[in-house]
Amino acid sequence: MKKLLLILALASLTIIACDQKKEKGKEKIYLITMDQMDQHWVKVDEGAQKAAEEAGDVEYVWLAPDVKDDNKQIEAINNAVAGGASVIVLAPNGPDAVTSSLKEATEAGVKIVYVDGGANYPGEQLIATDNKAGGKSVGKVLLEELTRKGITNGKLGVISVNAATESTVLREEGFRSAFDGTDFVILETQYSQGDPVLSKDIAANFISEGVVGIFGANEGSTVGVGNAVKEAGGNVIGVGCDASDMNLSLVANGSLFAIMAQNPYEMGYQSVQSAAKILKGEKLTPEYIDTGVKIITMEDAK
Repeated sequence: MKKLLLILALASLTIIACDQKKEKGKEKIYLITMDQMDQHWVKVDEGAQKAAEEAGDVEYVWLAPDVKDDNKQIEAINNAVAGGASVIVLAPNGPDAVTSSLKEATEAGVKIVYVDGGANYPGEQLIATDNKAGGKSVGKVLLEELTRKGITNGKLGVISVNAATESTVLREEGFRSAFDGTDFVILETQYSQGDPVLSKDIAANFISEGVVGIFGANEGSTVGVGNAVKEAGGNVIGVGCDASDMNLSLVANGSLFAIMAQNPYEMGYQSVQSAAKILKGEKLTPEYIDTGVKIITMEDAK
């Protein structure tokens, strides 16, 4: 009987110790972006860090592939789950590639908040730019500048990341819609995975085809467009997306006419704020939060 009581006492102490350890441990919020190389994601991380600091009782981790790659992003999701994530804030490469890993994550009790773009899998909330509206707004700026120069027709080029990433697909749709009913012809989209060097080569090819304007759908694509226009002597009008330091400098020196600036810091901040609310058992509303865009031209960039 004494031996049984001793075993029960030890078991009780073990349970209490485990409960105390659980109480002291912080729940983990992981931010998983498309890659780590774009300044856009660095700004998202900065905003996320700030929100995590304000929450105080969470552990925050930024985990992302070195380059845009579906398999590497799936690996990052799996590693976050294995690392004890309570909430994953995700910027998916595409709508379908990560579905299986997200299903496994939610089955393990992990909540999903989308940032910058969503996937074809239910999440708690999406915090992003209205990318279609943003793409249309920068398309209209290009159209106005072409018209001001007396150019009412011609070919236009589009450089994007890939055919699956929701944010850039929507930007392209918006951009194309700005030219509905005009005599401009938008050529078939070329993809660069957001690589600035490859984007520059693609833009140079567009220029050799005689385009009058080129649109870059993300940060790296836009850098490539600006550098190609600069080398070509500025006879083509380049526009694009994301206010990185490089893109701002390209706008300031006239290599790019305008860029659609998102608010990545706010995206990161609000997404981790929402993740912290989930951990407190709060319901997230609304389902979608638009963090806004601004068109930046030379006057703004200087």
